[in-house]
Amino acid sequence: MDQSVAIQETLAEGEYCIIAVQGVLCEGDSRQSRLLGLVRYRLEHGGQEHALFLYTHRRMAITGDDVSLDQIVPVSRDFTLEEVSTDGELYILGSDVTVQLDTAELSLLFRLPFGSHTRMFLQEVTKACVGLDPATRDPEFQWLSRYRCAPPQEAGSTPTLRDWNSAPGTWPACGTIGGGRYPSRKKRWGLEQVLPQGAGSVLFRGGAKAQTNFRLAEVARGGVAEWGRHARGGRRYEELEEAGREMSAAAGSRERDSAGGSNFNNSRLNEKGLLVDQSSGGQDKPESLLPRQNKSKSEITDMVRSSTIIVSNKAHMLSMQKFGLRDTIVKSHLIQKEEDYTYVQNFRFFVGTYNVNGQSPKECLRPWLSHGIQAPDVYCVGFQELDLSKEAFFFHDTPKEEEWFKAVSEGLHPDAKYAKVKLIRLVGIMLLLYVKQEHAAHISEVEAETVGTGIMGRMGNKGGVAIRFQLHNTSICVVNSHLAAHTEEYERRNQDYKDICSRMQFCQVDPSLPPLTINKHDVILWLGDLNYRIEELDVEKVKKLIEEKAFQTLYAYDQLKIQVAAKTVFEGFTEGELTFQPTYKYDTGSDDWDTSEKCRAPAWCDRVLWKGKNIIQLSYQSHMALKTSDHKPVSSVFDIGVKVINEELYRKTLEEIVRSLDKMENANIPSVSLSKREFCFQNVKYMQLQVESFTIHNGQVPCQFEFIKKPGENSFCKQWLNANPNKGFLLPDSVIEIELELFVNKTTATKLNSGEDKIEDILVLHLEGGKDYFLSVSGNYLPSCFGSPIHTLCYMREPILDLPLETVSELTLMPVQTEDDGSRIEKPMEIPKELWMMVDYLYRNAIQQEDLFQQPGLRSEFEHIRDCLDTGMIDNLSASNHSVAEALLLFLESLPEPVICYSAYHKCLECSGNYTASKQVISTLPTFHKNVFNYLMAFLQELLKNSAKNHLDENILASIFGSLLLRNPAQHQKPETTEKKKAQEFIHQFLCHPL
Repeated sequence: MDQSVAIQETLAEGEYCIIAVQGVLCEGDSRQSRLLGLVRYRLEHGGQEHALFLYTHRRMAITGDDVSLDQIVPVSRDFTLEEVSTDGELYILGSDVTVQLDTAELSLLFRLPFGSHTRMFLQEVTKACVGLDPATRDPEFQWLSRYRCAPPQEAGSTPTLRDWNSAPGTWPACGTIGGGRYPSRKKRWGLEQVLPQGAGSVLFRGGAKAQTNFRLAEVARGGVAEWGRHARGGRRYEELEEAGREMSAAAGSRERDSAGGSNFNNSRLNEKGLLVDQSSGGQDKPESLLPRQNKSKSEITDMVRSSTIIVSNKAHMLSMQKFGLRDTIVKSHLIQKEEDYTYVQNFRFFVGTYNVNGQSPKECLRPWLSHGIQAPDVYCVGFQELDLSKEAFFFHDTPKEEEWFKAVSEGLHPDAKYAKVKLIRLVGIMLLLYVKQEHAAHISEVEAETVGTGIMGRMGNKGGVAIRFQLHNTSICVVNSHLAAHTEEYERRNQDYKDICSRMQFCQVDPSLPPLTINKHDVILWLGDLNYRIEELDVEKVKKLIEEKAFQTLYAYDQLKIQVAAKTVFEGFTEGELTFQPTYKYDTGSDDWDTSEKCRAPAWCDRVLWKGKNIIQLSYQSHMALKTSDHKPVSSVFDIGVKVINEELYRKTLEEIVRSLDKMENANIPSVSLSKREFCFQNVKYMQLQVESFTIHNGQVPCQFEFIKKPGENSFCKQWLNANPNKGFLLPDSVIEIELELFVNKTTATKLNSGEDKIEDILVLHLEGGKDYFLSVSGNYLPSCFGSPIHTLCYMREPILDLPLETVSELTLMPVQTEDDGSRIEKPMEIPKELWMMVDYLYRNAIQQEDLFQQPGLRSEFEHIRDCLDTGMIDNLSASNHSVAEALLLFLESLPEPVICYSAYHKCLECSGNYTASKQVISTLPTFHKNVFNYLMAFLQELLKNSAKNHLDENILASIFGSLLLRNPAQHQKPETTEKKKAQEFIHQFLCHPL
C-alpha cells in the first residue's frame, strides 16, 4: 500500500509527496510508529525545496484522516540522514535499517524496514540533498509557514531557517517544524568527537527472562551509508574496486571485523541476560549510536547496503553493477566450478509453524521451540491467523506482531545466543528468522516479500510471506503460507500455491539482473497452514483411526498427499512421515476435538515440506502441550548441508579462470543460433496466458544478449507481450530457453477489441559486440466483453464473439456520450447483458453466501465464465458463487470508462456526504452508465437485506466497490491523489438510502 496517497491529502496546492515509508521513532526505550513523507515544493522562480514530514497514525494510512502531522524537518544545508548501528552491533544484510536524522537543531533516530521501498525512499532523500547546490542561495522554506503555530512574521520580513527550527509548535493542531522536542546530537558532542565503532555486540540470550521493556537486538555489520549534502548522487565504488583488485590478484584472507565478525573479549552479561559491550555500557541512547565506519562523508556511497559485501562470498560480489562482461564470465565459471573450492558443512535448522487463531500468547513456547533438542543454528518460525480482526484484515497494524515476536524470542534455546535476521508479515501471516550469533557474519543477500491471494489478488488474509538469504555459499528460501480453507476448496489451495510460486519475486543485489523466484534457490523450506483436509471419510471414522493411531491408513485420504501424487502442487518437494495425530481442529484450551456446531473433521492442516540437496530431516512432530489455539504447533528439525568456501582453493580456481580468460580475450565476434524466429499466438483470450518458447544456442565466444527497444518506442515489446528472461549471459556452446509470454489484461484489451492494436510485433535480440536478430510475433485476439465500454455492450444484442470484427471495432470506437437516436435498426439494451447475467446468477444463487466479494474464486472457473459471457451460453454457466462474484469485480475493473465517468469524478468527491447533490451528479451521467449504477446499487441493497447470513455491511461493500465504480482520471500518475475515503463515502450514501 502506497501511504504517500494519505499524506498527499494533507498537503497544500503545489506540495507533492514524492514517497513515504513507515518506520519506528526510537527515543530511549520508547518505540513509536511514524510515517515519513518526503515532500517537494516547486518555487515560482523554477527551483524546488524539500522537507521531511513526520506523521503519527493509527493504522496503515489510506486517507488523510488516518494521519496527524507531528513534525516537519526541512531538508536544509545542515540536513543529514546517516545509517548507524549501536555500539558493536553485528550487521546482517537484510536486517532493518537504523538511520540518524540530524540538523543543527534536531536529532532523531528511526528504524526503517529493510527492502527495496526503503532503498527508494533513501535514494529520493539523497536526490533532495544533492539538489542543494552550494552556488545557489540558501533555501528559505516560506511555504512551510502555514504549518507553524507561532504568530506570523511582520509584513516584509523573511523568516530564516532558525525561525523554522526554533518554532516549538503544538500537536495535534499543527506540527513542529525543525527542533523543539528532540535535542540535536551534534550540539551535544559534535561530529568530530565520534569514536570508531566498537567490536562488541548486543545480542539476545535464549535464557533471558521476560522484561517489561524487552527488546531483541537486531544483528548488524560494520559499514555506513549516508544521505546528505555530501552525497553527490552517483554511486561510489572505492570498496568495490578494492574488492575487485583483491579478486584479480587472487589474494587476501577474510577480515572478520570489517566483514561483520564480532569480538566478545570486552563483553559481559547484564541482569537481563543481554550480551553488552562494556566499553559503552550497552546504553540504548542516541550517544551510543555511532557511524558504522570512521570515514569522511565524501567517501560514503549513497547505496543503502554498499558496505555489506562478504569477502568470503566472492562469487556473489560479481553480481554488483560495477563489474562488466569480463567479470560476468568469471562469475559464471566460478558457479560452474563451485564444487572445486567449496565443502559441505551441516547446519541445524528448526522449522516451526503455528496457526494461533487470533489469540495472544498465553503460555511459554519452549515446549515447541527448544524442548528436547540441540540448540539449532537457524530458527525459521511461522504463524498464521495472527490477528483475525477487521482492522488487521483491511489495514496493516496489529499489536499481536510484537506479542508473538517477544514470545518466540523468549522461547529460543537457552544454550545459545540468537539474533533476529528478519521479520516479515502480511496481515496474519508472519515469518521470523533467527541465527546463532557466530553465523551472522556469513548471512548475506537477505530479502523478504509477500503475496496476497485474497479476492482479486489484493487481500492478504490468505497468501504467503517468504525470506530468502545466503548462508555461506548456499541460497535458502523459507516460505510461510496460509492457503484457502474448507474441505471442498482443494483446487483453490492448489491455485494459491501456484500464485505464490509465480508472484513471489526477490530483488537481486544487482538491479539489472532479473528477480529471483522461489525455485531459484538451493534449499527451499515451505511451512504453514496449508489447509489440506482428509476427504471421503466421515468425522467419526477419522477420529476412530486417530484413536487407533492408524496414521498411515488415515494419510491415504489426505488431500495434500493426493494432490502431490497428482503433481498438481509441491512438485519436487518432500515431506516426512506423519507420525503424529492431526493438528486441527481442537476446542481452544484443550486437547478435545471440535465440539462446536460445525464439528470440523480432524486434519493435518499444518505442514512442513522441503526441496533441495543435502537435507536430512531429524524430527517432524506436533506439540500437544500448547493449547492456546484450535491448532497445535508443528516443528521439524533438519541437518542441512551448506556449501562453505575454502579460501585457498577459491584463489586457485579464480587464478585458473582468469588465466584461461586472458587467452580468449580477443576471440571471434559472438554469434548464436535460434531454434525459432516466427511465433504465432492463435485465439488469444482475455486474461489467459499463452506461452511460446525458443532456445538460443551460443557459439564459441561468451556473449551477453538483450532484447532492445526499436527506434521511437518505449519498450522492447508491446504491453501484452513479455520475454523471460529478456537479457542474460551465455558461456561458449551453452543453451538457454526464452519464453515469450502473451497476456491481455484491462490495460490492453480495449485497443485489441477496437482493432487499434493487433497481435503483431517485432522483437530485436541484440548481442553485445555482435549482430542483431529479429523475431516476428503474430496472432489473433478473440474480442471479449471484458475491456469493452458499457455503451458498446448495450448496443451488442448478440454475443460479442458472434459479431463481425468490423462491427465490434465500430461499436468500441463509438463515443461514450452516444445516445440512442433511433438511427439503428435494433434498439440498445438498458444495461449490458453480460452484467445482467452475472448479477442475476448471484441474486439467484448467492444472496446469502458468506464472505461474498471477499473470498477469491478459481482461475479456471473465471475462464469458463468469460467464455460463457462472450458466447452467450449462459445456460452452460457452472461455477462457484465466489468465482462469479470475482468475475463481476474484474468486469467492472476492466471497463475503459468506469461506471461513474471520469468527467464526474471530482464532482462526486465534492458532494460526498451530501446525498441530494450526489444523486444530482448521478443523474447527469450518460444513460447507460446511470442505468448500470442504479442496477448495481439495487443489487447491493438486496445483499444487505441478507447481511445476517452473508455477513456483509455497507462499509465492506463501499470499500470494495468504491474504487471500481469511481476511479481517478489521473490513474497514470503515481502516487495517485485519489481521496479514497470520499469515494467510499459517496458509494456508502447510496447503500444506506432507498433508490
